[in-house]
Amino acid sequence: MALLVQKFGGTSVGTTERIEAVADKLCRFRNEGHDVVVVVSAMSGETNRLIGLANEIMEEPTPREMDVLVSTGEQVTIALLSMALQKRGCDARSYTGSQVRILTDSSHTKARIQHIDEHNMRGDLEAGRVVVVAGFQGIDELGNITTLGRGGSDTTAVALAAALNADECQIYTDVDGVYTTDPRVVDSARRLKQITFEEMLEMASLGSKVLQIRAVEFAGKYNVPLRVLSSFTEGEGTLITFEDEDAMEQPVVSGIAFNRDEAKLTISGVPDTPGSALRILKPVSDANIEVDMIVQNVGEDNKTAFTFTVHRNDLKRAKEVLQKVADELTAGQVIGDSKIAKVSIVGVGMRSHAGVATKMFEALSNEGINIQMISTSEIKVSVVIDEKYLELAVRALHSAFELDRNGVQEEA
Repeated sequence: MALLVQKFGGTSVGTTERIEAVADKLCRFRNEGHDVVVVVSAMSGETNRLIGLANEIMEEPTPREMDVLVSTGEQVTIALLSMALQKRGCDARSYTGSQVRILTDSSHTKARIQHIDEHNMRGDLEAGRVVVVAGFQGIDELGNITTLGRGGSDTTAVALAAALNADECQIYTDVDGVYTTDPRVVDSARRLKQITFEEMLEMASLGSKVLQIRAVEFAGKYNVPLRVLSSFTEGEGTLITFEDEDAMEQPVVSGIAFNRDEAKLTISGVPDTPGSALRILKPVSDANIEVDMIVQNVGEDNKTAFTFTVHRNDLKRAKEVLQKVADELTAGQVIGDSKIAKVSIVGVGMRSHAGVATKMFEALSNEGINIQMISTSEIKVSVVIDEKYLELAVRALHSAFELDRNGVQEEA
């Protein structure tokens, strides 16, 4: 019998009927003899509703009061789920983040977990209860309610699994695992039985929306086996774990990730002198704009063209900042392009195989797709292309690396 930490997202608990279905699932696990801690999100749409109410009152609500407000969404869910469990004769007890004592720093709306007191939870588990915990929230040393930011419920679940030394942390969502790429783009995409923490981190950072980066980082740091499952269909899902060095037939590429939210900025005619890159990027960083890919080309006249990508929502502000920099450097024009996309291949097998990037570039070339920027790491290659070719590129790469037929993927 195992100690399981299970997390159910907003879609999984979006209605009372779905909460009842989750209760049925939890009771089955408990009846099989497993100890169960469940972490839940607010019901789908509830957090946005609360934020909307706040904005009706105040244009820029204070972060502390926003945390007090939005944390109530999860409190509703834990109470309803506990009631549903109790109705089925399955003893349960609900906990807010402060009741567990999930201690965080004081960074409201984006707090980080510092310590978890698991004493009360262990007592309930020993008494045979299902422990129902509100995700996404904690408490600081002064007793203020804090929230963990985007993906906070996933992070709560992984942190509880680490604190309790759980056998597995299971993330239930509206998909049945991690796929080689988005099945809505490639019909032949297949669910992976297993993927490494490294690969999942790359996939999450490059556009895959299945898991949040912080949760995967936490699981990898504390060696918490992580599994993605569907709330609505039965199946073994995808296990995220450390690389199996003895694994045979390790695939070169495990998946294709993509991101439509990128924009590109180019400043031309920059003097090729020491410190130019710093003078360009520091004002962008000071404006709290994150930069992704960077390319610098040096011309014959000792002038450079400096290109980088940002989130599409930051394009206008970044262009304004860059125009001021261009004036200060007596550089050329600043050009922004929001019609780009980033496509990436990811796989730990790249470490031991040559020619992976070449194969990627050949597949794109065969489809007449021009590469605008390239970025590589030990286990991934990313390219920026024209957005209109995104789905064609993903399908071409999925086929080129035979991801629908690879041995590590689930058989049809």
